[in-house]
Amino acid sequence: MTDDNQQHALEDLKEIRAMMERSSRFISLSGLSGISAGIIAIIGAFIGGWYINKNIDYVEGNIARENVRTEDVVFLLLLAGVILFLAIGAAIYFAIRKARLNNLPIWNKAAELTLVNLLLPLGTGAIFCLILFTYGLYILIAPATLVFYGLALLNASKFTLSEIRYLGVSEIVLGLIAMVIPGYSILFWALGFGLLHIVYGAVMYFRYER
Repeated sequence: MTDDNQQHALEDLKEIRAMMERSSRFISLSGLSGISAGIIAIIGAFIGGWYINKNIDYVEGNIARENVRTEDVVFLLLLAGVILFLAIGAAIYFAIRKARLNNLPIWNKAAELTLVNLLLPLGTGAIFCLILFTYGLYILIAPATLVFYGLALLNASKFTLSEIRYLGVSEIVLGLIAMVIPGYSILFWALGFGLLHIVYGAVMYFRYER
């Protein structure tokens, strides 16, 4: 086989590999999604921390059930809902933008598998956090969200960019540390959902989108 034929064969193999990658993995995730989600999370954590320090009494990191009013719960749930809505909205917008720029399908089997494998641990985590709330273990709710989010990322990483698993492991480690250091849950939450997302998003942007 001549050098030209070998070169053409290698190019064909690269093209086939790229086609298989596009069909088997959800690669439309944008680094800008992570950056925007991180910024939103940091703003939300700042607002939540300010509200808790101003309105809820806690001693040595423990928030007693009797110190939490109904309006406190409503405010924090609404704040969490707004943060989640904005972060998901930004992720969808930048994923669609990246898909269109690279002529990739916006929705395919890989995207479906990624979403399903992401939602299963997240749904389990939501139920677990509701149980913690029922028993008045408020200080563990923020760390638990980090742990289950990390598990969700690990579970979904098989069907999307492999770098997602490193973000997942980092989220789990932060969540476990937050569970044994009471009183700093909001800080770890901001680090996990905020700073880590920004760092991950920046790395992904400069690696795949620049």
